[in-house]
Amino acid sequence: MTHMQALPLLDARTGGRPAIALSHAGRGELVLFLHGVGGNRTNWLEQLRAFSPHFLAAAWDMRGYGTSDGYEGPLSFADICDDLLRVMAYFGAESAHLVGLSMGGRIAFDFLRRHPGSVRSLTICSALHRASQMPPQRRREFLDSRLRPLREGKSLADIASAVARSLVSAGAPPGAYEALEESMRRLQPEGYMKALEAVSSYEGEIELDAIQVPTHVIGATEDSLVDIAAVRAMAARIPGSRLSEIEACGHLSNLEQPEAFNRLALDFLLAQEGIPCSTK
Repeated sequence: MTHMQALPLLDARTGGRPAIALSHAGRGELVLFLHGVGGNRTNWLEQLRAFSPHFLAAAWDMRGYGTSDGYEGPLSFADICDDLLRVMAYFGAESAHLVGLSMGGRIAFDFLRRHPGSVRSLTICSALHRASQMPPQRRREFLDSRLRPLREGKSLADIASAVARSLVSAGAPPGAYEALEESMRRLQPEGYMKALEAVSSYEGEIELDAIQVPTHVIGATEDSLVDIAAVRAMAARIPGSRLSEIEACGHLSNLEQPEAFNRLALDFLLAQEGIPCSTK
């Protein structure tokens, strides 16, 4: 990929309630980066820098996360999709390329199902389209492991280290674990707990065989949360999809191996826009 200078990074907030906090850079077609349950928009800073010479690259704090507003009641995927529409309207965009990691990938699938005309492409990273693909016992264990310490009075700072360690690979480079741990410490406890409950029970209705937008599936071979075999099987069902695998990498490939992630994801998106690119 030829080197181009990153454009200035800006912060913004949408109108409406809950207000959604954004970071963005660049101009052109909109690319929206959607974080996972333990994330926030700062997880995507390396991607905003890499993509901004080619696109209007933006990352959000989902409702109840980061500096976005909280909300009443349980987390609804329909509400999240309405938030995405407000983000697109903020940028004056009728459609966007969606890049979603973990829960962000599930949000991208759900948004495509509800608003197919608003999606230019999907990049699904370390995510499956349905919670049911995780065995029920494993799902209960995962949810309990995350929620029980908080319900027993521990803080997010107390659990951040253990959760972060479980999501990076044994060979994660310096800084990846620390970035994830800091991300966990910055969570809004109520928003985090609502999101965990929602994503663990989510049963999306999207039919993989019927997806018509260009789709790129990125998996990581040492992902302890989303098995690479399940990622391969899902990608095989999406017509014309591209499958990429990042070796020796854990769940958050954008943090653990940003150069590899950026090369794969950006080359795919440039191809969708007909922009010459090189992975040399």
